[in-house]
Amino acid sequence: MELIFVIALLITGSGVGLASGMLGVGGCFIMIPVQYWALTSMGFDSKIAILVAFGTNLLVVLPTALSGAYRHSKKKAVLWRPAAVMGISGGIASMLGVFMATQLSGNLLTVIFGLVIIASAVRMLTAKPPKGEENPPENDLLYVLAGLPLGFLCGLIGIGGGVLMIPVMVVGLKFSMHKAVGTSTALMAFISLFASICYMAYGWGASGLPANSIGYVNMLQFLLLAATSVPMAQVGAHVAHRIPAKQLKHVFIIVMVYMGIKMTGLFSWMGLPL
Repeated sequence: MELIFVIALLITGSGVGLASGMLGVGGCFIMIPVQYWALTSMGFDSKIAILVAFGTNLLVVLPTALSGAYRHSKKKAVLWRPAAVMGISGGIASMLGVFMATQLSGNLLTVIFGLVIIASAVRMLTAKPPKGEENPPENDLLYVLAGLPLGFLCGLIGIGGGVLMIPVMVVGLKFSMHKAVGTSTALMAFISLFASICYMAYGWGASGLPANSIGYVNMLQFLLLAATSVPMAQVGAHVAHRIPAKQLKHVFIIVMVYMGIKMTGLFSWMGLPL
């Protein structure tokens, strides 16, 4: 791998770690576009590139989410029961999503990825925050019903789930922003574990994979990204509790919209160098 790609992945890992710790997301909207760019620039087929980006992203999310969850838990911002119920149900559903991803074209997957990210950002921006103090439900069935469709989407577009789960928790399940961020980091660990194993299994023996790949997970890219993302998740989680919830949400939305538009190809279609 050329030095420019190594440096890009190390820098990306740092940004992913900060995003995971600060925003309760796996950093997919940063990591997947960069990995896709690196792989296609190296000459790999777009379908292989996006599937490897999805699978590798999910494996990076696992230690990064665990690192962030540890810090948030120390600040009592993780609701472990909802995280486990949503994470396990979502992880099981993600296996079907991974299978569907292997059946679709690379261009369609990138567009779906971008549209889902944009839709989540718009919903987060327009939704009215819950009034008063947070009061998440104690009904496990609600968490299962939330986890299943979200897990499917996570497997389909290779993300840990925080970018989708946080709007649902804040708007639908009445979590405060900081509790949603903390709990999201924990549930992502469950989903990423299930889904990354599936990407390894479904890609086993596939042709045209980059060197050092286990199925659709590239171990070299994983090591480069995780090397900086895991420690930076601790920094991000620490910073998150020093930022007002409203500002935290706006940072979250801005980054989501940019990366979502980029992956749909709209900037390229308009001739914009963004």
